[in-house]
Order: sequence, then structure tokens, then C-alpha cells
Amino acid sequence: MEEFTKQYKTLIDKSLAFDYTESLRQECAEFTDEVIKKDVLPEDIVDIHKDYIQHMNLSEARIMTTLEVLQEVVKGFGYSYRDYQRLVNRLQHHDKEIDLAARLQQTMLKTDIPQFDSIQIGAISVAAQKVSGDYFNLIDHKDGTMSFAVADVIGKGIPAALAMSMIKFGMDSYGHSQLPSDGLKRLNRVVEKNVNQNMFVTMFYGLYEEMNHLLYCSSAGHEPGYIYRAEENTFEEIGVRGTVLGVDQHTRYDQQEIPIYLEDLIIIFTDGVTEVRDNNGDFINKSFLLNVIQQYKHMHPQDIVQMLYEELLTIQNPYKRDDLTILIIKRVN
Repeated sequence: MEEFTKQYKTLIDKSLAFDYTESLRQECAEFTDEVIKKDVLPEDIVDIHKDYIQHMNLSEARIMTTLEVLQEVVKGFGYSYRDYQRLVNRLQHHDKEIDLAARLQQTMLKTDIPQFDSIQIGAISVAAQKVSGDYFNLIDHKDGTMSFAVADVIGKGIPAALAMSMIKFGMDSYGHSQLPSDGLKRLNRVVEKNVNQNMFVTMFYGLYEEMNHLLYCSSAGHEPGYIYRAEENTFEEIGVRGTVLGVDQHTRYDQQEIPIYLEDLIIIFTDGVTEVRDNNGDFINKSFLLNVIQQYKHMHPQDIVQMLYEELLTIQNPYKRDDLTILIIKRVN
């Protein structure tokens, strides 16, 4: 502050010694930039000015001359404050738009949980920010089959949310059950044609056939799913793999057929679950996730996903969050 006081007094001295020139105006502007960077308040400058001229035997006209320096400096503070206020207003407007986008996304991506006699379903999806890049969908085809998908856009914010909305409408528009390999092939064309080239989508696509208790599934670069085998009390990884959506419109997807037995669980995550970091910044082990599920396997799937989510909250670093989705389907008697 002592250095700023000295610089300001020099500006006053120059205004008294010379006419108020463009050069002095520029020096005042540069001085203002410096004091703003150091969080000096305009009232501090006014106090310096008053203290200095009180010890000088100046005429009223000469005092008015020094006020030109004060006026120029304080004017710089005015510009800075207006710029700041404009920025605040823009941010508030942006936040309102984000809130609106989040509400629209919740409406457009809302999925009802179908009711079946022989399966129970639990799902949870939590956005890290106001809008999510995760998505899950469940479609009861009213013919004893159910399509389901869990997807993750490699991207954030409103563009990711728009991409997810488009994928949901693409999936819902089929109007009938179809094999996952065909479903991914069609969605891949939609993404490749309509989504930004730098944005890709991973998806696990399944079709559950209630009559024969068969799971047909395909994957587009998504996190591997798991089957919990109740009779053996073990987990097996679903081995189907594939290319992420949006890379090549001619991509074909492999398909796996898996029998589901009584009390077995079908478990699908997004990477916001499998890549959770603890407070030390380390990734949690997948065995932790599976052990939690195994601990609560006797419960309804909705209770299982809720318990798993709460366990993750207790160990997760809050500053390293990602969108998170868990889907569990359980065959019951």
C-alpha cells in the first residue's frame, strides 16, 4: 500500500506541474489496473488524495486540477465494476438456461420401471452436474420381452444431454422388440450422422425374454456387465464387446445369449461407478462393488442399487465425481 500511495502522490504532482495530458491519463489508467489487481478499494484512493492535498497550500483552482487525477482513477474502478456486473449477469442467465435444460432432460429422459411377474428391476442415475451424460431406458414391449439400455456420452454438459435425448427417442421409436445387435446397429447410424464427431457414446443394450428367461445382449464399448449366479454364489463377467457408437456407420455388433436362473442378477454400470475415486485419489476395486451387491443380494434390486450408491458416497472423493448409473435386474419366483 505504501508503494501505491507514493505512485498516486506522483500522479498528483504531475497534474500540478503540467497540463493534464494524454500521457498522464494513460499513467492514471495503468495505476488503476494495478490497484484493482491488488484489491485496493476506491475509497482508499480517496483517503490518500485527501491526506496529501491537506498538507499542500493549494488554491481552489489547483485543488480542482488534482481532482482530475482522482476522477480518472475512480472512473477506472467504475469500468471494472460494470464489467464485473455484466459478467455476473451473464453467469446468472447461463445458470438459468442450465436449470431449464436439466428440467427438460429429466422430463424427456424419464423412464418408467416396467412390472413383470418373474423379474424385479432397480435403477438409479445421478448426475455429477446439473445435466447428465448418463442414460438408461427400459421398454416393455407387451409381448413378454423387455428392451433395456445403459449408455454414457463421452462428453459433458448440454451437448451430452442433447445427444442422450436423441438416443432415447431413437430407441423408443422402434415400437417393437428387436435383437440388441440390430438395435445398436441402428443407433450407431443415428449417432454417426447427427452427433458431433468428437462425441462418442458407449451403450450396453439388452433384451430380456421372460418366457424362456434368456438375456440377449450387445455392447458398444461400454463397461462390462455382470451376472450374479445365485446357485454358485459367484459373479461372471458378460464377455460381449463392441465399438463405441458414432465411429463408423457400418459397424456390426456381436451378440451374446445368456440363460438367467432363479435369483440371478443382471448388473450394469456406467464408468461413473467403476471409476469412483476415494479421498486418496485411488480408484476403488471392482470387487468392492460386487461384494456390496453380494451382501444385499436377498433384497429388492431397487434397495440394492440404493445401498450400493450410499456405500459409494461414504468413500467417494466429492471433488472427483462423475455421472453415475446402476441398473440391476433380478429373476424371482
